[in-house]
Amino acid sequence: MTTRSRTWLDLATQLPLYDLICVGDQLIRVPRPELEGRTAPYTTLAELRTLLDRHRRRQGVVRAREALELLRVGADSAPETRLRLAMLDAGLPEPELQVKLRVGDPFSPTTDLGFRARRLAIQYDGGHHLEEEQILSDMRRDKAFRAAGWTVLVFDKDDAGEDFVSATKQIKKALRTAWMDPSVESGFARG
Repeated sequence: MTTRSRTWLDLATQLPLYDLICVGDQLIRVPRPELEGRTAPYTTLAELRTLLDRHRRRQGVVRAREALELLRVGADSAPETRLRLAMLDAGLPEPELQVKLRVGDPFSPTTDLGFRARRLAIQYDGGHHLEEEQILSDMRRDKAFRAAGWTVLVFDKDDAGEDFVSATKQIKKALRTAWMDPSVESGFARG
């Protein structure tokens, strides 16, 4: 019998680094109980770290440790992880994940990635975003962010197909021109 975490370690001998990171991000992701029927992630960063410590001589552990350093809680899909990694590769700062428009409000619209201090919301819209109900929900979300003075960038499978090269250029430009919220930078952010 194996575990998801041990399978992840075993895959470290087979998968390229970024694929391993995508799988790892999904293992540590906090689920949405109403959609997934579970409340806890499959594992945690601490549990993965312990696993790697127990198997320090195992083949693939070096790549797994490298991947572990780039795992983040919050990516809802592999393309979101790949977009984050493309941003880092392009020399951009690391974005926050699952950024709520209104901090502390459980009903607040959320963007996949973003920079609160720059009021920049970044969305990756996968295939299910083409369904009518989801399109309307996405429009409401984007409208709320824009009404609050945020810039909203939306990327899709075409952007993923070119490894987010154009996307990172757009993000870089938006970061240069986005309004800086001094209250966020100073630590006195309003919810």
